[in-house]
Amino acid sequence: MIVGVPRERFPGERRVGLVPPVIPNLRKAGLEVAVESGAGIEAGYLDADYTSAGARVLPDRAEVFAAADVLTQVLCYGSNDRTGEADLPLFRTGQVLMGFLRPFGSLQTIQQIASRGVTAFSVELMPRTTRAQSMDALSSMATIAGYKAVVLAADALPRLFPMLTTAAGTITPGRVLVLGCGVAGLQAIATARRLGAVVSAYDLRPVVKEQVQSLGGRFVELDVEAKDAQDARGYARAQDENFYNRQRDLLGKVVAESDVVISTAVIPGKKPPILITKDMVAAMRPGTVIVDLAAERGGNCELTSAEERVVKHGVTIIGLINVASTVPYHASQLYARNVTAFLLHLIKDGKIQLNMEDQIVSDTLLTHEGEVVNARLREFYTLPALTAPNQEGTRT
Repeated sequence: MIVGVPRERFPGERRVGLVPPVIPNLRKAGLEVAVESGAGIEAGYLDADYTSAGARVLPDRAEVFAAADVLTQVLCYGSNDRTGEADLPLFRTGQVLMGFLRPFGSLQTIQQIASRGVTAFSVELMPRTTRAQSMDALSSMATIAGYKAVVLAADALPRLFPMLTTAAGTITPGRVLVLGCGVAGLQAIATARRLGAVVSAYDLRPVVKEQVQSLGGRFVELDVEAKDAQDARGYARAQDENFYNRQRDLLGKVVAESDVVISTAVIPGKKPPILITKDMVAAMRPGTVIVDLAAERGGNCELTSAEERVVKHGVTIIGLINVASTVPYHASQLYARNVTAFLLHLIKDGKIQLNMEDQIVSDTLLTHEGEVVNARLREFYTLPALTAPNQEGTRT
């Protein structure tokens, strides 16, 4: 079985699907690896590094697609809505595709992949269970994004983060507010604390309070209670507009007192909630900074502009998307480890085994035998339910 690694084609994407250090583990499992020439250069991995690790480097993208039984990409067609469609003619029936596919973005895109006979796995649907932890690429990339958000904020802020006592007097520490305490938010808290900031954090899930405090942050408690705040997968549930109106009223003062606000609130399959209104931005001090990690899906700030850094009422609002790609060396390293663990989990006796009784398989499998087979996805797009597949993945 050959695992193919094409070069990423999304504009500005610098990550790569596999890195040289994971290749020996794949080879021990009986797999070969074929890499498109130049696939890892922007992440800091040379063709010679792949060759030394035991991979074949192929000069042409079409050769990689033709040779590969399994394709591992970072942004597959689906997540890559700009240039990804060009890969469709290169797919073949029975080929396995693994990567970020943005399954809740476009049904047409997923159906196009299905129509090529591709068995596609969406890594962002990996269940958040102990068994799947080593395969959780979404959490890995969120860790990178949470770190980088603080670095971007520190660079844009016309103040220092740490308290300093100098011969010229004492400088008070910066105040950072993190909205949303998932993986990205918790990493942002930890990074801001390491830089010396005073950090506060808010999440509608009270269960994260202890995690915030363990990182040295102050948990902001508002006089508003969310109903069913957390779903079975550990994500925050969407609330009604009355809740968000009350939440914004109470958050206004906390936001106005902050030097930096980092917002990370994303709900899978839904538009992110507006947590920072334009009036709240107007009440912030000139020179303060908002980094909106939900920018790609619409943003948590009403004035966020995706892919842009704008200044409104003297406040810098950073709406960078694809943040993990700005740290490509380590982002690729973490992603490659996740994908390798996933591949080794799926492969038995040299073949991909689709055991649909395994939650890791059933949750991540999007398309198979020409159909969109993921039950959650079919419900989201109101498609009729399919008959249950057997353990080999064939519908009965």
